Amino acid sequence: MTSEQIIARHIVDAKYSDLAPKDIEAVKKQLLALYGATIAGWNSEGCQAAADLAKEIGGKEEATLLIWNGKVPASEAAFVNSVMGRAMDICDHIAPGVHIGSACIPAALATAELVGGCTGEDLILAVAIGTDLSLRLNLSEADYDGFDPTGVNAVFAAAAAAAKLMKLNEAQTLHALAIAFNRSGGSFQSNVDCSLSVRLNEGWVAKNGVDCARLASRGLTGPKNFLEGIYGYYHNFGRDHVENEKVINNLGKVWHMDTLSFKKYPSCGQTQGSVELILKLLQESGATWEDVDTIKVIINPFTSKLVGKEFEIGENPKVDAQFNVGYCVASAAVRHPVLLKHFEPDYINDETVLSFLRNHVDIIVDPEAHKRGHYSSDMVLILKDGREYKASIDIPPGSVGNELAEEDFTTRFYDCVEFSGLTFFAERADTIFNTLKNFEKLESIDEFIDLFKGDNLTV
Repeated sequence: MTSEQIIARHIVDAKYSDLAPKDIEAVKKQLLALYGATIAGWNSEGCQAAADLAKEIGGKEEATLLIWNGKVPASEAAFVNSVMGRAMDICDHIAPGVHIGSACIPAALATAELVGGCTGEDLILAVAIGTDLSLRLNLSEADYDGFDPTGVNAVFAAAAAAAKLMKLNEAQTLHALAIAFNRSGGSFQSNVDCSLSVRLNEGWVAKNGVDCARLASRGLTGPKNFLEGIYGYYHNFGRDHVENEKVINNLGKVWHMDTLSFKKYPSCGQTQGSVELILKLLQESGATWEDVDTIKVIINPFTSKLVGKEFEIGENPKVDAQFNVGYCVASAAVRHPVLLKHFEPDYINDETVLSFLRNHVDIIVDPEAHKRGHYSSDMVLILKDGREYKASIDIPPGSVGNELAEEDFTTRFYDCVEFSGLTFFAERADTIFNTLKNFEKLESIDEFIDLFKGDNLTV
């Protein structure tokens, strides 16, 4: 059997009982992170426009637009719900920048509503299948080389989850993934230029996952050697050095869910370490931002390309702030703790923070820092009285080896609810939280979807 056939058979044959408790818990953390982020990001830039456009385009009423209400074609619901889920940039992720859950889960939820009769266990299994496949197919920073890792990789997760819930056979499942391979793409230039395409790319991945599974169900085909073929995934994106055996080894027996990362701070993964360092050094020194002479933020070349440019407020202030390490460090220094609201326009335009950033924060690129890891960063804090403090970090909070505590997930969820400003979420917060924590007990996905419907959007 080819590796493509092995993967397709695994997707078809996988059962909920194959998942270990830790794998189920990992999916529930994905769900908790995503739907907290969705609640917080419902009205972020572009989200209402995306929802309104989906309604205007119209079509068969198959799946629900969360929060914005109404039903649209399943792929459009996956798109809009995914855009909202990525807007705050606090969903699950893995280095060097694949955001799996915020594409795979909306695709799975829309598909579950499309086919009907799905339980919480069904959705957990589909998300686990998709996530595990995406983790196995993840590539290096050098491999992606500026392609959006989410756009290249996570489309397989979304398509696999949709195929599982649609109960496609082996041949159809293989072709769903093969068609998805043809949708791999997207560029990190969206992030560098701080455009809304960052979240749109996420939405397209979710939408493509649903569409690819539906196309395959109707007999449309893709390249059957989409992984190992001469111009397949391993060649086009893996630069001909992907070890296929590692991709398919113990498939269905060992799940890689415990390699997911979850963010502590609401900004790009490449800013997490530097934010952690400034908070640590200020606490260690007993200083406040007013005592600071200079903060030297020392980052690796990849971090510099993605989030290291001079801070400018452009068309999308929130994205400008999320993807700028200088702003993140300055804001954390002046305002700590770091809150969701600090990435809103009124806070981003605060001259106190902007002046501190211009006069006291220096971004320095260390060409050798990447040898310590994808997220490696260092910091030197120099106070006005001459004292100097140094610290380094290779594993930011929320990543494997420096995991978040359970209470961090709880705190973040309720912070998201408060930030949303929606009264009906404040009233339902405990119910939604407990439903997410016990998702496997849902007899129908519709019960969960109903919790995201409101008579109006009064804030």
